[in-house]
Amino acid sequence: MDFGVVLQTNPPASRLIELAKLAEDQGFTHGWTFDSHMLWQEAFVIYPQMLAATERMIVGPMVTNPTTRDWTLIASTFATLNSMFDGRTICGMGRGDSAVRYIGRKPTTLATMVDAMHVIKSLVAGEEIEHNGNMIKIPWANPGWDLPMWGAGYGPKALATIGSRCDGFILQLADPQILEWTMGAVHEAAIEAGRDPDSISICVVAPAYVGDDIAHQRNQLRWFGGMVGNHVHDLVKRYGEDESKVPKVLSDYIRAREGYDYDHHGKAGNPSTDFVPDEIVDRFCVLGTAQDHIDKLRELRDLGVDQFGIYLMHDDKEATLEAYGRHVIPAING
Repeated sequence: MDFGVVLQTNPPASRLIELAKLAEDQGFTHGWTFDSHMLWQEAFVIYPQMLAATERMIVGPMVTNPTTRDWTLIASTFATLNSMFDGRTICGMGRGDSAVRYIGRKPTTLATMVDAMHVIKSLVAGEEIEHNGNMIKIPWANPGWDLPMWGAGYGPKALATIGSRCDGFILQLADPQILEWTMGAVHEAAIEAGRDPDSISICVVAPAYVGDDIAHQRNQLRWFGGMVGNHVHDLVKRYGEDESKVPKVLSDYIRAREGYDYDHHGKAGNPSTDFVPDEIVDRFCVLGTAQDHIDKLRELRDLGVDQFGIYLMHDDKEATLEAYGRHVIPAING
Protein backbone atom coordinates (compact mmCIF):
# COMPACT_ATOMS: atom_id res chain seq x y z
CA MET A 1 0.00 0.00 0.00
CA ASP A 2 1.20 3.50 -0.81
CA PHE A 3 0.93 6.27 1.75
CA GLY A 4 0.19 9.92 1.05
CA VAL A 5 -0.03 13.08 3.10
CA VAL A 6 -2.62 15.78 2.37
CA LEU A 7 -1.68 19.31 3.46
CA GLN A 8 -3.35 22.70 3.49
CA THR A 9 -1.34 25.48 1.93
CA ASN A 10 -1.48 27.68 5.00
CA PRO A 11 1.24 30.31 5.26
CA PRO A 12 4.12 30.11 5.58
CA ALA A 13 4.69 27.81 2.61
CA SER A 14 8.03 26.81 4.11
CA ARG A 15 6.15 24.90 6.82
CA LEU A 16 4.36 22.82 4.18
CA ILE A 17 7.67 22.08 2.47
CA GLU A 18 9.13 20.87 5.77
CA LEU A 19 6.19 18.51 6.32
CA ALA A 20 6.39 17.15 2.77
CA LYS A 21 10.09 16.42 3.18
CA LEU A 22 9.54 14.78 6.57
CA ALA A 23 6.74 12.66 5.10
CA GLU A 24 9.00 11.39 2.32
CA ASP A 25 11.73 10.61 4.85
CA GLN A 26 9.16 8.52 6.76
CA GLY A 27 8.15 6.50 3.69
CA PHE A 28 5.27 8.48 2.25
CA THR A 29 5.13 8.29 -1.55
CA HIS A 30 2.58 11.03 -2.35
CA GLY A 31 2.24 14.67 -1.31
CA TRP A 32 -1.20 16.17 -1.89
CA THR A 33 -2.68 19.58 -1.07
CA PHE A 34 -6.09 21.15 -0.86
CA ASP A 35 -6.84 23.53 -3.74
CA SER A 36 -8.91 26.49 -2.56
CA HIS A 37 -7.13 29.58 -3.79
CA MET A 38 -9.02 32.06 -1.58
CA LEU A 39 -8.95 30.10 1.67
CA TRP A 40 -5.26 29.19 1.46
CA GLN A 41 -2.18 30.09 -0.54
CA GLU A 42 -2.09 29.16 -4.22
CA ALA A 43 -1.20 25.47 -4.37
CA PHE A 44 0.25 25.28 -7.87
CA VAL A 45 2.84 27.93 -7.00
CA ILE A 46 4.02 25.77 -4.10
CA TYR A 47 4.26 22.46 -6.00
CA PRO A 48 7.68 23.23 -7.54
CA GLN A 49 9.12 23.75 -4.07
CA MET A 50 7.56 20.53 -2.79
CA LEU A 51 9.03 18.65 -5.74
CA ALA A 52 12.44 20.30 -5.40
CA ALA A 53 12.62 19.48 -1.68
CA THR A 54 11.84 15.79 -2.26
CA GLU A 55 13.42 13.10 -4.41
CA ARG A 56 10.66 10.60 -5.18
CA MET A 57 7.40 12.08 -3.90
CA ILE A 58 4.54 12.37 -6.38
CA VAL A 59 2.76 15.71 -5.95
CA GLY A 60 -0.64 17.12 -6.90
CA PRO A 61 -3.99 18.55 -5.79
CA MET A 62 -6.64 16.70 -3.81
CA VAL A 63 -8.60 18.02 -5.48
CA THR A 64 -8.71 20.71 -8.15
CA ASN A 65 -11.76 21.46 -10.28
CA PRO A 66 -12.63 22.52 -13.86
CA THR A 67 -14.17 25.86 -12.86
CA THR A 68 -11.55 28.04 -11.17
CA ARG A 69 -8.76 27.37 -13.70
CA ASP A 70 -8.63 27.28 -17.48
CA TRP A 71 -8.16 23.66 -18.55
CA THR A 72 -5.31 24.45 -20.92
CA LEU A 73 -3.50 26.31 -18.15
CA ILE A 74 -3.85 23.29 -15.85
CA ALA A 75 -2.40 21.12 -18.62
CA SER A 76 0.50 23.45 -19.29
CA THR A 77 1.29 23.65 -15.57
CA PHE A 78 1.43 19.87 -15.20
CA ALA A 79 3.45 19.48 -18.40
CA THR A 80 5.93 22.07 -17.11
CA LEU A 81 6.23 20.38 -13.72
CA ASN A 82 6.71 17.01 -15.39
CA SER A 83 9.52 18.39 -17.56
CA MET A 84 11.24 19.83 -14.49
CA PHE A 85 10.74 16.90 -12.11
CA ASP A 86 10.69 13.67 -14.13
CA GLY A 87 6.92 13.31 -14.34
CA ARG A 88 6.34 13.26 -10.56
CA THR A 89 2.82 14.71 -10.69
CA ILE A 90 -0.74 13.52 -10.21
CA CYS A 91 -4.10 15.27 -10.46
CA GLY A 92 -7.11 14.71 -8.24
CA MET A 93 -10.26 16.14 -9.80
CA GLY A 94 -13.71 16.96 -8.47
CA ARG A 95 -16.72 19.07 -9.33
CA GLY A 96 -15.60 21.82 -6.96
CA ASP A 97 -16.53 22.55 -3.37
CA SER A 98 -14.85 25.19 -1.20
CA ALA A 99 -12.90 26.74 -4.09
CA VAL A 100 -16.08 27.55 -6.02
CA ARG A 101 -18.71 27.89 -3.29
CA TYR A 102 -16.63 30.43 -1.39
CA ILE A 103 -16.62 32.77 -4.40
CA GLY A 104 -20.36 32.37 -4.95
CA ARG A 105 -20.30 29.80 -7.73
CA LYS A 106 -21.74 26.30 -7.91
CA PRO A 107 -19.95 22.98 -8.45
CA THR A 108 -19.77 22.06 -12.11
CA THR A 109 -21.40 19.05 -13.75
CA LEU A 110 -19.85 15.61 -13.99
CA ALA A 111 -19.97 15.90 -17.78
CA THR A 112 -17.85 19.06 -17.61
CA MET A 113 -15.44 17.33 -15.24
CA VAL A 114 -15.04 14.47 -17.74
CA ASP A 115 -14.44 16.89 -20.61
CA ALA A 116 -11.84 18.77 -18.58
CA MET A 117 -9.99 15.58 -17.64
CA HIS A 118 -9.84 14.53 -21.28
CA VAL A 119 -8.44 17.90 -22.37
CA ILE A 120 -5.87 18.06 -19.57
CA LYS A 121 -4.67 14.47 -19.88
CA SER A 122 -4.43 14.64 -23.67
CA LEU A 123 -2.52 17.92 -23.74
CA VAL A 124 -0.05 16.79 -21.07
CA ALA A 125 0.62 13.73 -23.25
CA GLY A 126 1.44 15.99 -26.22
CA GLU A 127 -1.65 15.01 -28.20
CA GLU A 128 -3.50 17.29 -30.57
CA ILE A 129 -7.16 17.68 -29.66
CA GLU A 130 -10.19 19.75 -30.54
CA HIS A 131 -11.03 22.34 -27.92
CA ASN A 132 -13.41 25.28 -28.25
CA GLY A 133 -13.58 24.72 -31.97
CA ASN A 134 -9.80 24.77 -32.49
CA MET A 135 -7.22 22.02 -32.88
CA ILE A 136 -4.59 22.58 -30.18
CA LYS A 137 -1.60 20.84 -28.63
CA ILE A 138 1.35 21.57 -26.36
CA PRO A 139 4.23 21.22 -28.84
CA TRP A 140 6.92 20.79 -26.20
CA ALA A 141 5.07 18.20 -24.10
CA ASN A 142 6.63 14.76 -23.84
CA PRO A 143 4.46 12.12 -25.57
CA GLY A 144 5.43 9.69 -22.81
CA TRP A 145 3.77 11.66 -20.03
CA ASP A 146 0.61 10.00 -18.73
CA LEU A 147 -0.83 12.26 -16.03
CA PRO A 148 -2.85 10.13 -13.56
CA MET A 149 -6.31 11.65 -13.19
CA TRP A 150 -8.08 10.48 -10.05
CA GLY A 151 -11.69 11.40 -9.32
CA ALA A 152 -13.33 12.10 -5.96
CA GLY A 153 -16.99 11.54 -5.18
CA TYR A 154 -19.64 9.73 -3.16
CA GLY A 155 -22.89 9.67 -5.15
CA PRO A 156 -23.96 7.04 -7.70
CA LYS A 157 -23.43 9.27 -10.74
CA ALA A 158 -20.02 10.40 -9.55
CA LEU A 159 -18.96 6.82 -8.81
CA ALA A 160 -20.16 5.69 -12.23
CA THR A 161 -18.17 8.50 -13.84
CA ILE A 162 -15.04 7.59 -11.91
CA GLY A 163 -15.36 3.93 -12.82
CA SER A 164 -15.79 4.64 -16.50
CA ARG A 165 -13.38 7.57 -16.92
CA CYS A 166 -10.80 8.01 -14.16
CA ASP A 167 -7.44 6.40 -13.41
CA GLY A 168 -8.15 6.34 -9.70
CA PHE A 169 -10.92 6.70 -7.11
CA ILE A 170 -10.53 8.99 -4.09
CA LEU A 171 -12.82 8.20 -1.15
CA GLN A 172 -12.64 10.89 1.50
CA LEU A 173 -13.32 8.78 4.58
CA ALA A 174 -11.91 5.59 6.10
CA ASP A 175 -15.07 3.59 6.78
CA PRO A 176 -14.82 -0.02 5.50
CA GLN A 177 -18.58 -0.36 4.98
CA ILE A 178 -18.80 2.75 2.82
CA LEU A 179 -15.60 1.76 1.04
CA GLU A 180 -17.14 -1.54 -0.01
CA TRP A 181 -20.31 0.18 -1.26
CA THR A 182 -18.55 2.92 -3.20
CA MET A 183 -15.73 0.75 -4.56
CA GLY A 184 -18.29 -1.80 -5.74
CA ALA A 185 -20.10 0.91 -7.70
CA VAL A 186 -16.82 2.10 -9.25
CA HIS A 187 -15.86 -1.42 -10.28
CA GLU A 188 -19.31 -2.13 -11.71
CA ALA A 189 -19.13 1.02 -13.83
CA ALA A 190 -15.65 0.08 -15.03
CA ILE A 191 -16.85 -3.35 -16.18
CA GLU A 192 -19.82 -1.81 -17.97
CA ALA A 193 -17.41 0.54 -19.77
CA GLY A 194 -15.21 -2.35 -20.86
CA ARG A 195 -12.40 -1.46 -18.46
CA ASP A 196 -10.42 -3.66 -16.10
CA PRO A 197 -11.66 -2.63 -12.62
CA ASP A 198 -8.31 -3.57 -11.12
CA SER A 199 -6.66 -0.89 -13.28
CA ILE A 200 -8.37 1.82 -11.18
CA SER A 201 -6.30 2.86 -8.17
CA ILE A 202 -8.27 3.03 -4.92
CA CYS A 203 -7.26 5.80 -2.53
CA VAL A 204 -8.82 6.26 0.90
CA VAL A 205 -8.01 9.59 2.51
CA ALA A 206 -8.92 10.61 6.05
CA PRO A 207 -7.50 12.37 9.10
CA ALA A 208 -5.13 10.20 11.13
CA TYR A 209 -3.79 10.95 14.60
CA VAL A 210 -1.55 8.57 16.55
CA GLY A 211 -1.75 8.74 20.34
CA ASP A 212 -3.46 7.61 23.52
CA ASP A 213 -5.87 10.46 24.28
CA ILE A 214 -8.92 9.45 22.23
CA ALA A 215 -11.09 12.31 23.47
CA HIS A 216 -8.50 14.87 22.37
CA GLN A 217 -8.02 13.13 19.04
CA ARG A 218 -11.77 13.16 18.38
CA ASN A 219 -12.00 16.87 19.12
CA GLN A 220 -9.05 17.59 16.83
CA LEU A 221 -10.55 15.58 13.95
CA ARG A 222 -14.26 16.36 14.32
CA TRP A 223 -13.90 18.96 11.56
CA PHE A 224 -13.70 16.13 9.05
CA GLY A 225 -17.27 15.02 9.67
CA GLY A 226 -18.36 18.53 8.83
CA MET A 227 -16.33 18.60 5.62
CA VAL A 228 -17.67 15.22 4.51
CA GLY A 229 -21.14 16.31 5.61
CA ASN A 230 -21.01 19.19 3.18
CA HIS A 231 -20.75 16.72 0.30
CA VAL A 232 -23.25 14.28 1.81
CA HIS A 233 -25.78 17.08 2.27
CA ASP A 234 -25.81 17.51 -1.51
CA LEU A 235 -26.34 13.77 -1.94
CA VAL A 236 -29.23 13.54 0.50
CA LYS A 237 -30.79 16.66 -0.99
CA ARG A 238 -30.69 15.03 -4.44
CA TYR A 239 -31.51 11.41 -3.61
CA GLY A 240 -33.30 11.57 -0.28
CA GLU A 241 -32.61 8.59 1.96
CA ASP A 242 -32.72 5.88 -0.70
CA GLU A 243 -30.21 3.36 0.69
CA SER A 244 -29.42 2.12 -2.81
CA LYS A 245 -27.98 5.56 -3.57
CA VAL A 246 -26.85 6.89 -0.16
CA PRO A 247 -25.62 4.54 2.61
CA LYS A 248 -27.71 4.84 5.76
CA VAL A 249 -24.71 5.74 7.92
CA LEU A 250 -24.27 8.89 5.83
CA SER A 251 -27.90 10.01 5.72
CA ASP A 252 -28.41 9.38 9.44
CA TYR A 253 -25.72 11.70 10.73
CA ILE A 254 -26.35 14.48 8.22
CA ARG A 255 -29.84 15.17 9.64
CA ALA A 256 -28.33 17.26 12.44
CA ARG A 257 -26.35 19.48 10.09
CA GLU A 258 -27.61 23.06 10.01
CA GLY A 259 -24.97 25.00 8.11
CA TYR A 260 -21.32 25.16 7.20
CA ASP A 261 -18.77 27.94 7.56
CA TYR A 262 -16.07 27.79 4.88
CA ASP A 263 -13.88 30.18 6.85
CA HIS A 264 -13.14 27.17 9.11
CA HIS A 265 -13.04 24.57 6.32
CA GLY A 266 -10.70 21.66 7.11
CA LYS A 267 -9.59 23.10 10.45
CA ALA A 268 -9.56 21.63 13.94
CA GLY A 269 -12.17 23.31 16.12
CA ASN A 270 -14.52 24.13 13.23
CA PRO A 271 -17.68 25.47 14.97
CA SER A 272 -19.85 24.07 12.16
CA THR A 273 -19.11 20.49 13.20
CA ASP A 274 -20.70 20.22 16.64
CA PHE A 275 -23.35 17.94 15.11
CA VAL A 276 -20.76 15.25 14.30
CA PRO A 277 -20.98 12.43 16.91
CA ASP A 278 -18.00 10.51 18.25
CA GLU A 279 -19.14 7.39 16.37
CA ILE A 280 -18.75 9.16 13.03
CA VAL A 281 -15.32 10.53 13.95
CA ASP A 282 -14.21 7.00 14.85
CA ARG A 283 -15.65 5.48 11.68
CA PHE A 284 -14.49 8.11 9.21
CA CYS A 285 -11.03 8.82 10.69
CA VAL A 286 -8.13 6.71 11.96
CA LEU A 287 -7.43 7.25 15.66
CA GLY A 288 -5.72 5.59 18.62
CA THR A 289 -2.39 3.92 19.06
CA ALA A 290 -0.12 2.86 16.23
CA GLN A 291 -1.51 -0.67 16.56
CA ASP A 292 -5.06 0.68 16.17
CA HIS A 293 -3.96 2.35 12.93
CA ILE A 294 -2.29 -0.83 11.73
CA ASP A 295 -5.43 -2.88 12.40
CA LYS A 296 -7.74 -0.52 10.51
CA LEU A 297 -5.37 -0.03 7.59
CA ARG A 298 -4.89 -3.77 7.19
CA GLU A 299 -8.66 -4.07 6.88
CA LEU A 300 -8.75 -1.33 4.23
CA ARG A 301 -5.79 -2.84 2.39
CA ASP A 302 -7.41 -6.27 2.33
CA LEU A 303 -10.57 -4.72 0.86
CA GLY A 304 -8.51 -3.40 -2.06
CA VAL A 305 -7.13 0.02 -1.06
CA ASP A 306 -3.96 0.95 -2.95
CA GLN A 307 -3.17 4.17 -1.09
CA PHE A 308 -4.05 5.66 2.29
CA GLY A 309 -3.69 9.42 2.50
CA ILE A 310 -3.54 11.29 5.81
CA TYR A 311 -5.31 14.62 6.18
CA LEU A 312 -2.68 16.15 8.44
CA MET A 313 -4.73 18.88 10.10
CA HIS A 314 -4.27 18.60 13.85
CA ASP A 315 -1.88 19.65 16.61
CA ASP A 316 0.63 16.79 16.46
CA LYS A 317 1.67 16.55 12.84
CA GLU A 318 5.31 15.52 13.15
CA ALA A 319 4.64 12.84 15.75
CA THR A 320 1.96 11.24 13.57
CA LEU A 321 4.22 11.19 10.50
CA GLU A 322 7.06 9.73 12.55
CA ALA A 323 4.80 7.08 14.12
CA TYR A 324 3.74 6.04 10.63
CA GLY A 325 7.35 5.87 9.52
CA ARG A 326 8.49 3.84 12.55
CA HIS A 327 5.51 1.57 13.11
CA VAL A 328 2.57 1.75 10.72
CA ILE A 329 4.09 1.71 7.24
CA PRO A 330 6.56 -1.11 8.05
CA ALA A 331 3.76 -3.20 9.56
CA ILE A 332 1.50 -2.75 6.53
CA ASN A 333 4.17 -3.19 3.87
CA GLY A 334 6.74 -5.30 5.68
